[in-house]
Amino acid sequence: LGTRADFRSIPLVTIDGEDARDFDDAVWATPDTDARNPGGWRILVAIADVAYYVRTGDALDQAAKERGNSVYFPDKVVPMLPEALSNDLCSLRPHEDRACMAIDMIISAEGKIKSHHVKRGLMRSQARLTYAQVQTAIDGELDALTTPLLESVIKPLYGAFHALLKARNRRGTLEIDQPERQVIFGPDGHIDKIIPRPRYDSHRLIEEFMIAANVAAARTLSGKGWPCLYRIHDAP
Repeated sequence: LGTRADFRSIPLVTIDGEDARDFDDAVWATPDTDARNPGGWRILVAIADVAYYVRTGDALDQAAKERGNSVYFPDKVVPMLPEALSNDLCSLRPHEDRACMAIDMIISAEGKIKSHHVKRGLMRSQARLTYAQVQTAIDGELDALTTPLLESVIKPLYGAFHALLKARNRRGTLEIDQPERQVIFGPDGHIDKIIPRPRYDSHRLIEEFMIAANVAAARTLSGKGWPCLYRIHDAP
């Protein structure tokens, strides 16, 4: 643990596709108890602390530069980092302690980020959930994993998500809702069919949480005058 914040008692969960091979980010939300922020939320977004293991200029850093990026094929992944990191120590697997970087945010009932803090922490994911599983749970169809998490974890996540949606709608964000495709292979290893993946509110929930975390991270870097690359979308 060292000087890290201890998040292990917080029921962070990962939400990914059924075929995800590693779990990069975890989320949690709870109503804000501050009377000055009625209807507000506290949100925690945690990602694996890769920089703890890969230090600037070391052998792992050099090898990662040579590879450039991970390569995702329909049936497998060739990771940029060794599997001991990409599939283990830097994968937020359930019920295992993991080093993380977390953005701790307070948002208003209208989805405005009122405050944020970046923290190095130690977390323990409560569950590995899928988009479909979370969506069916909020729609009333529960399973053994989501039943104990519905009130304490899933409903607060959707509450904070709906607050963030209000801010998104106020910004007039362009909605490009293109369905993702899934490649289905036959037993001979050849493509059998290509089908659209279902698109759920649970997908949008993770997207909104990650956008908020990125905004908070950018504000942190900008506020400290540190160099940072920004991807800016021009007006249509």
